[in-house]
Amino acid sequence: MGIFKIKGGIPLKGVIFPQGAKNESLQILCATLLTSEEVRIKNIPQIGDVKCIIQILKHLGVIIKKNGIKDYTFHAKNIEIESLNEKPFQKKIQSIRGSIMLAGPLLTRLGAVCIPTPGGDRIGRRRLDAHLNGLQLLGCNIHYNNKHKCFYLYSKKRLSGTYILMEEASITGTANVIMASTLAKGKTIIYNAACEPYIQQLCKMLNKMGAKIKGIGSNLLEIIGVKNLNGCVHTILPDMVEIGSWIGLSAVTCSEIRIKNVSWKNLGIIPCTFQKMGIKIIKEKDDIFIPLQESYKISRSFNNTILTISDAPWPGFTPDLLSVLIVVATQAEGSVLIHQKMFESRLFFVDKLIEMGSQIILCDPHRATVIGLNHKSFLQGSILNSPDIRAGISLLIAALSAKGTSIIKNIEQIDRGYENIDERLRSIGANIVRIE
Repeated sequence: MGIFKIKGGIPLKGVIFPQGAKNESLQILCATLLTSEEVRIKNIPQIGDVKCIIQILKHLGVIIKKNGIKDYTFHAKNIEIESLNEKPFQKKIQSIRGSIMLAGPLLTRLGAVCIPTPGGDRIGRRRLDAHLNGLQLLGCNIHYNNKHKCFYLYSKKRLSGTYILMEEASITGTANVIMASTLAKGKTIIYNAACEPYIQQLCKMLNKMGAKIKGIGSNLLEIIGVKNLNGCVHTILPDMVEIGSWIGLSAVTCSEIRIKNVSWKNLGIIPCTFQKMGIKIIKEKDDIFIPLQESYKISRSFNNTILTISDAPWPGFTPDLLSVLIVVATQAEGSVLIHQKMFESRLFFVDKLIEMGSQIILCDPHRATVIGLNHKSFLQGSILNSPDIRAGISLLIAALSAKGTSIIKNIEQIDRGYENIDERLRSIGANIVRIE
């Protein structure tokens, strides 16, 4: 397992091109299983989780052609569904959470699928109810094999459209149900659907393939099932979470960074939230420019109470950036309460920030109060361990701002979600070395 060795406290300067969106990529790649025709996907990020899904697709018999570094063609003409029962293959599926989105496409196209319980980040309980209940309402039967920790989903006839009220606005759950509904018989109504830009992208791609989806961008979707889907060409959006990470990095390290081609219209309240932290964000065409700031002051609420930032389904603030905001707050002027509503284990990485010298009170598993040091007292280099993707990048940002040398272990977690992060950091002046 590799490590990063980082000498922090160095201001950075340069231009960053954001990678393709991780969360969009996983569902888009799974959607290529819905058709026997070729699907070309551009701007695919070269990250661990995406590479894993591509390996799974190849093992299923999908013919994959590489057109360029981030440009692939997928041809799922013949799918070897039996490979799902192979133990080595099941371990591969279990390694990432996004593999659950194989269920909808394979079930609706082939009538049966065996999916091992997916793994992923250990950030708390992550139920599969939104996925399984939605697919069950479409007409599939579900059997759980406790011995093999595997879900067997099957339907003796074509899935049938129905009314589905999602019990939670799960992004991956919504994606799974959408994909299954495109080839179901009749009309499907999905209410309380997730409506993130990545779900919108999935719907737009499916419509290009011949699906009939209305209500894109809202939480009420209407899908008329079709018998077959065609091939298409699709380009993945820039990753909003990575863009937010670069904004946070720029502020904490007193750096000057330009983030190119960010797709402003798909960033939602992310820029506004960082502005509440006192960070100057300048919109220049479709770029974000972060000027050098020696200090930034956290806003207070209108009634002069401490600012509270919490996560929420789109268009609320993404939970994937709360970890970065905590690090940003450690060097701000003022205090902020961070409320992580969705996952009960995601804030436990703050003990590492406390060891580095930050002033954080972990109120309970869901809430942390951060008292900013205003760059008057700096974090100190430390030996750190990356517990998950988002905590990992947050600790990396903290290490880059800290005085002294830090070692980050288990960097495979960071590589799962961030493309060549050490090379890109070095391109703007960071002192970071990867040691295998």
